[in-house]
Amino acid sequence: MNKQRYDHVKVENDVQQGWEEAGTFVATENSDKPKYYCLSMFPYPSGQLHMGHVRTYTLGDVISRFQRLQGRNVLHPMGWDAFGLPAENAAIQRNIPPAQWTKGNIEHMKSQMRALGFSFDWSREFATCDPDYYRWEQWFFTRMFRKSLVYKKSAWLNWDPVDKTVLANEQVVDGRGWRSDAPVERREVTQWFVRITDYAEELLNCLDHLPGWPEKIKTLQRNWIGKSRGISVIFPLKGEADSLSVYTTRPDTLMGVTSIAVAPQHPLAIKAGADKPAIQSFLEQCNRTLGAEANIAKLPKQGMALGLAVTHPLSGEEIPVWVANFVLMEYGSGAVMSVPAHDQRDWEFAQEYQLPIKQVIAPLPESAEECALDSGAFTARGLLINSGSFDGLDFDAAFDAIALALAEKKLGEQQINYRLRDWGVARQRYWGCPIPMINCAQCGAVPVPDEDLPVLLPTEVEFEGLGSPLKKMPDWYETDCPECGGAAQRETDTLDTFMESSWYYARFACSDAKDGMLDERADYWGQVDHYVGGEEHAILHLLYARFFHKVMRDEGMVKSDEPFEKLLPIGMVLQGGTKMSKSAGDAGDPQHLLEQYGADAVRLAMMFASPPEQSFEWSQQGVEAANKWLRTRLWALVAQHLDTGDKEAKIDARRLTPAERDMRRLSHETLSKCADDYGRRLSFNTVVSTVMSLLNHLVKFAETSPQAGAVRGEALRIAVLTLSPITPHICHALWEQLTGESIDRADWPAVDRSALEKTSVELAVQVNGKLRGRVQVQPDASEDEAVAVAREEANVKKFMAGKTTRKCIYVPNRVLNFVVS
Repeated sequence: MNKQRYDHVKVENDVQQGWEEAGTFVATENSDKPKYYCLSMFPYPSGQLHMGHVRTYTLGDVISRFQRLQGRNVLHPMGWDAFGLPAENAAIQRNIPPAQWTKGNIEHMKSQMRALGFSFDWSREFATCDPDYYRWEQWFFTRMFRKSLVYKKSAWLNWDPVDKTVLANEQVVDGRGWRSDAPVERREVTQWFVRITDYAEELLNCLDHLPGWPEKIKTLQRNWIGKSRGISVIFPLKGEADSLSVYTTRPDTLMGVTSIAVAPQHPLAIKAGADKPAIQSFLEQCNRTLGAEANIAKLPKQGMALGLAVTHPLSGEEIPVWVANFVLMEYGSGAVMSVPAHDQRDWEFAQEYQLPIKQVIAPLPESAEECALDSGAFTARGLLINSGSFDGLDFDAAFDAIALALAEKKLGEQQINYRLRDWGVARQRYWGCPIPMINCAQCGAVPVPDEDLPVLLPTEVEFEGLGSPLKKMPDWYETDCPECGGAAQRETDTLDTFMESSWYYARFACSDAKDGMLDERADYWGQVDHYVGGEEHAILHLLYARFFHKVMRDEGMVKSDEPFEKLLPIGMVLQGGTKMSKSAGDAGDPQHLLEQYGADAVRLAMMFASPPEQSFEWSQQGVEAANKWLRTRLWALVAQHLDTGDKEAKIDARRLTPAERDMRRLSHETLSKCADDYGRRLSFNTVVSTVMSLLNHLVKFAETSPQAGAVRGEALRIAVLTLSPITPHICHALWEQLTGESIDRADWPAVDRSALEKTSVELAVQVNGKLRGRVQVQPDASEDEAVAVAREEANVKKFMAGKTTRKCIYVPNRVLNFVVS
């Protein structure tokens, strides 16, 4: 074998061809092995892989291959999250249909994935733009409609007046549409919503039963769901029969309210604007402002008095009503009570408009906090002051007392609220799943009957750059009402692409099912055992998938409460401190690295760079170094061993020399540590460093006996098998050379516990606290034994010559310190 130069191109092509011909990674449900479902978040087919993709899919592949070595029946599928705006944008730029652009991208990215040696079961592949896939998404939508989990209502959204579509907050750049560059407006649009809030409490509670999820991700979801206990307070409108309802989690500050602020879209503001041009102008200005909560918080606090007042429900004081740009109509009732002394946003607003600031909370006596209202609001909980009969109460006592007082007046009640809002799923764009609803003037919104599904998306379309082409295709949208038979129109909006990615994991279990969304194979594979993907998906995607899973459970399609048992959120691959993506060009595309250094070198460098959860700066030098190590260390050591030509002896532990026992111990320590790093710690970078250390020791292992050859062969087999989930091609070839068998049928070997017993340990020897030598002693040697050996070490002798030993400090198996003078 020494004459065979390591040729990564030949090795990788041969191994991949073998996998393809044998169907090595095709999963079946008729195995007697325990199942293991590993899934990496499927990609959008943008045209080429970037290094972030490589990291994600290598991590998932490493987990899958290790579990296969552990004797599990592994499902490791792959598909394509194919709908979305980028394809539409590309279609306009290139004047080709999105379907054509998407299909070409999929073919190229799939070839790159194959070249990287990922152990995907391609027999289960699908793209979400396949009618066989979105048919069942449409079917599920109609089921949710019949369960009243889907409804239509008006909502204030970002509207691009040129492209004539609703924009997500992320698609508005400096107040302008990302594609049209037109000033974006806030407009009331009739939209389809999914009632995710019906599951808010369960989504929150189930987080406590996900021990395989990082606490950070669960905290993000808890905060997004945002359960709060508060009071809905009613402020009667002065001079009118109507009232304003305001929800607050700080009823202890109720006596400090000095104004009420309503959203620019609130009916009171709109009514006031109809009579007052200045207010109307302000409302129009607000409606041109991006309405995301995070962006609103950054804006200067602006408002106008509406000339209206409410009556304080407890004190009877008259309180002015303002319209303010920081109040969101879609949150609560679209009205908030302003307490400038105890809310920083309200304090800034009061400073701007010289509104009264009334302190009603004082710091607790034992607190070191101070209340300096000239420099900002005091937002901590404390004791009530200037609050009449409630003075002296702490937060909890005040909450209950004020809730009771409001209830007695029928001007308030306790409520549990959630920050989570229902999910708006309609998009005024073309390249998405058609919403399976028919609008009839007589019957209203009617679901498309099951037998008429799927509602096919036309793929041969022309873009004029304005709005969705579906709205210009009467042959497509004109139809008959399924209920009354009268003239009707199909819904021309398409579904949010989060809908497709919310259930794809379950479809992989039975991707060819013809008679249902899922079948009995979904029960076999059950939960995804390990889900791998970017941390940026911690909230929306994971929350929507959890919601879908619970609805599917309630429909009898799955049995578990949660879709993902374990979650591995991974850090980003950076270039120049920013996330590496397709925009990184050649630096971000792994193709040239695959050709020059090989897939195993790319994979090894990626896994060695950092632990999965950490972001790191990518360097091509790491791939060069990985390729060199594979050639000159791993491949060369196996070749050297095989070139001895001797038939390998069977290890006889009783006949091993101390050096041979030490070498064998290192091999089994490597095996034990790497099993833990792969399975429990998910620390794949330390797997690499541990195997590298083993081979470094093997280079120095100079024994030449038949038993030494057996120990060397065992060490190489352990190194190859241990590294095979990370570098599968070279390890496949080397394992075959070492054993004559395929590594695809290998099992992770058991650790020989007797081999882990140390015949000696290294003891650090210090003189007056400074390291002067190292010696080998028997494990758990007595102090007298250790002292006797240490005194014979040459350098230690030198530093103790002519000196008196006053005492010895001995830590068994670790250190011996002579205190001399």
